[in-house]
Amino acid sequence: MREFRSKVEELYGDFLREVREIERKWQEEWYNKGIFNAEPRPGKPKYFITVPYPYVSGSPHIGHGRTFTIGDVVARYKRARGFNVLYPIAWHITGTPIQSVADRIMKSDQDDIKLYSWYVSLYVDDPGKVKETLSTFTNPWNIAKFFASVYVRDFKSLGFSMDFRRQFTTGDPDYNAFIIWQYYRLRNAGYITQGSHVVLYSPDEGQAVGEHDIKGGDEIAIDILEFNLVKFRLEGSNEYLVAATLRPETIYGITNVWINPSVDYVRAEVNGERWIISRPAAWKLSYQGYDVKVLDTVRGEELIGKYVVAPLINRSVPVLPASFVDENTGTGIVYSVPAHAPYDYIALLDLKKDESTLSKYGIKDIVERIEPISIIKLPNYGKYPAKDVVEKLGVKNQNDRERLDEATRIVYREEFYNGVMRENTLFPELSVNKARERTIESLQVQGAWGRMYELEPRNVFTRSGNPVIAAVIKDQWFLNYGNPEWKSKAFKCLNSMKIIPEKYRKNFEDVFNWLSMRPCARKRGLGTRLPWDPDWIIESLSDSTIYMAYYTIAHKIKSSGLDERLGEYARRVISSRGSDEEALSAIMMFFNYVFLGEGDSETVAKVFGVNKEFIEDLRREFDYWYPVDERHSGPDLIGSHLSFFIFHHAAIFPERYWPRSITLNEYVIREGMKMSRSLGNVLPLPYIPTHYSADLARLYIASAADLDTTLDWREDDVVSTASRLVKFWDVVNRIIKAGKPSIAPNLNSLSLMTRWIISKINRAIRDATMDLENENIRGYVLKAFFDVLASIEKYLEISSVIGISEDEVRWVSWYVLERWIKLLQPVIPHMAEEVWHRMGNTTFISLEPWPTYDEGLISDDLDVAINIVERTIEDVQEILRVTKISPKAVHIYVGPPNEYYDITNEASKLVDEGKTMGEVIRTLVNKPEYRRIADKVANLVSRYIDGTIPRKIVSRDTELTAFRELAKYIGHRVSATVIIQDALNPTYDPGNRARNALPGRPAIYVEG
Repeated sequence: MREFRSKVEELYGDFLREVREIERKWQEEWYNKGIFNAEPRPGKPKYFITVPYPYVSGSPHIGHGRTFTIGDVVARYKRARGFNVLYPIAWHITGTPIQSVADRIMKSDQDDIKLYSWYVSLYVDDPGKVKETLSTFTNPWNIAKFFASVYVRDFKSLGFSMDFRRQFTTGDPDYNAFIIWQYYRLRNAGYITQGSHVVLYSPDEGQAVGEHDIKGGDEIAIDILEFNLVKFRLEGSNEYLVAATLRPETIYGITNVWINPSVDYVRAEVNGERWIISRPAAWKLSYQGYDVKVLDTVRGEELIGKYVVAPLINRSVPVLPASFVDENTGTGIVYSVPAHAPYDYIALLDLKKDESTLSKYGIKDIVERIEPISIIKLPNYGKYPAKDVVEKLGVKNQNDRERLDEATRIVYREEFYNGVMRENTLFPELSVNKARERTIESLQVQGAWGRMYELEPRNVFTRSGNPVIAAVIKDQWFLNYGNPEWKSKAFKCLNSMKIIPEKYRKNFEDVFNWLSMRPCARKRGLGTRLPWDPDWIIESLSDSTIYMAYYTIAHKIKSSGLDERLGEYARRVISSRGSDEEALSAIMMFFNYVFLGEGDSETVAKVFGVNKEFIEDLRREFDYWYPVDERHSGPDLIGSHLSFFIFHHAAIFPERYWPRSITLNEYVIREGMKMSRSLGNVLPLPYIPTHYSADLARLYIASAADLDTTLDWREDDVVSTASRLVKFWDVVNRIIKAGKPSIAPNLNSLSLMTRWIISKINRAIRDATMDLENENIRGYVLKAFFDVLASIEKYLEISSVIGISEDEVRWVSWYVLERWIKLLQPVIPHMAEEVWHRMGNTTFISLEPWPTYDEGLISDDLDVAINIVERTIEDVQEILRVTKISPKAVHIYVGPPNEYYDITNEASKLVDEGKTMGEVIRTLVNKPEYRRIADKVANLVSRYIDGTIPRKIVSRDTELTAFRELAKYIGHRVSATVIIQDALNPTYDPGNRARNALPGRPAIYVEG
């Protein structure tokens, strides 16, 4: 791996080094003093926020950083708002990923050795120590322990306000006891069943696999497709060419069977019949409930020109060659329906033009006689829909797969929903979707039908690199999410929850509707063994559904030694296959009391050899913190973990303990590209404190994208954010250096600009608070950091130019800073903490209350007035640019008659009501007070609608006051002497410009 250096450290190296030192300083203070360790405080409102525990099979990256940073911003905000906040963390090790890494390192897999050497080197400088650490990774537990420890380091280096005392792993013996309790509760409720079912399966590993076991499983959506097998008897034999299709109802339009001449097929005995299929198909079918015995090999080209008999229609059709046929899809044999299948249509055209192939196999006469057979009527299409769509999309040949796939999707969709079978089928006038069912039934009656499962996408591998297929597994254990009672409870829970952003609720509903049988156990990997059948291990997405409950007691379980007792009971239950009634009863009794309030503390205490006050304390702790107030995660987990989280809470806990909300943020990409190890563009989290800084990363993460938008980590944008952070640091230190004023000025005599900045900070507090309440993290940061920083910069610049008194500037700067730094604490906590202490405070700002705002100090008029001044500055600059005059002075004529302001305000209201310009003018000129100046009314309305007059204006007096106070600032900006004139009483107006003044748009005269 090449040495990494960020662009931002090249430009702002000294600043980053200073900030990193500050970050390390406050992290040491926070974590040594345990200021984020949460204890129940009866009577104080609580907020329990969790982010899914990470899978510790490698180093965290910036994607983890985004999700946990958002969680931390919320946790810090809620803490400042007076909530007792619990933000815990634990480590997921269940399943095969860590086991697979250990296996590959054991086998000296050079790719993994290189990758994990790099991972370790992110934390260990000494190459010898790196090698030594890596040598221990043949034991999966050592991998888990190492990465769990460095995750803690990484999370602390970003300043996450977590209670690290509550850590555990999903392999801890006491956690095993917790899972045993959960699974007996589910089994007793009737939600766990055993039977045969189609699952994702790794033949090499001998077990069903889930998303966490699959390479890229968290990034790709894997579907199990059900193919129909149709048997075509080879003429003159008792053998069958078996084709796979998704559309059995098209059998009536068959013209031929396609095979790939370059493929070696196999002759196999399948359930007592002789089948000819591809070798991969024979292998897959052997895992799908078929008795398969491969007898010998058949070259594809040997079959070309032979005839098979199509079932149902009893018609002989030829076997022909086609290059698009894939031996790894279905059976490697396809029957051709060129009227309704784009691939078949284009393959037939290609073959008719391929003189070489026709001559080679002697099939020219056969092929020339073939014409498509239309069997489906489809509105808005001709006799052959496949032909229509192929020609429309401009498909060139059968290798034009992208357009052929699109054509196939179009035809199949249109025919399924809108097609009707023709008279030349067994089911005339029947809809295609119903004819499909009837055709399958008819094929079954003839013994000509079978079922096969395939994965989409086709090439799926485990993390160990072994292929994954669809398999029918006997005696597999399932969670029956299709149980009507359970599903009803889950929907009730979902309907009671907030989903933010709300648009994702539909995703949950869709998942809930299709969720049914899900395998919950594997034969390999780490985790908790299924207590009544310990040959199986509960899989990673099935043991991570209600673990948030364990956070509430984990620290006390471990500190009391009770973890060993629970672990021993768990071992006894598993080793006895659930028959050790004493051990099982102890586990069930313990968790039933602590989590559900069932039973009595005295009995539990006696069994575990502790005092009942301790058991009651565990119960109180759980009862105080539960339910989960906010679960923050990513939408990629809606189809698995987050839905299971809801289902399992609904199954096990009473309604008062059901989760209250789920919030979600999208992915992180880098420089416009998805992050992946193959591209070498993954940004590891440990790079943040060494090549960026925690607060810089937090600020960028929180401000660069809304929650429902992909965050693109771009170095140029990070540099831009850093430049504002540098400016922030300069501004706050200037304020601190100026010192806290000892005497407040007369508040009634404050300048307009000082009143403006007071309004700005109060508005920022109000609006940013509203954003945080609505989980609009980006909106909060834009208002609280970027907008306020720009306002303070403007205030300090203007105050210096126009000569606001030093005491007033010092006082208001301190006033703003005291509030601003509290407002920023959730997003840049380290710098906020440092500023807070440099201001002379001794408390932790991380524990300070949220700043309050005074609605009475928020002035829209002041904002509008300043905006009018800024726009006028732009007008003057444009005049000077166009005229190229070197001005002696610039005269600005402000304030036409008051009635002009009244007319403009009334026009604004009418426009907001949807009135046209003509309607606005007619309405106003019909008013007695405006009839005498109808022409003025028309002009003002016209100038308002065309944008000459700004959308928002202030009173004449406020506008005049703003221009008079800011005259020097205007002059500073336009590099000229500026004279503000009252438009109604100008002292100098040689150009007769005063009469052109409009509300919010002064007239201008440049004196050359």
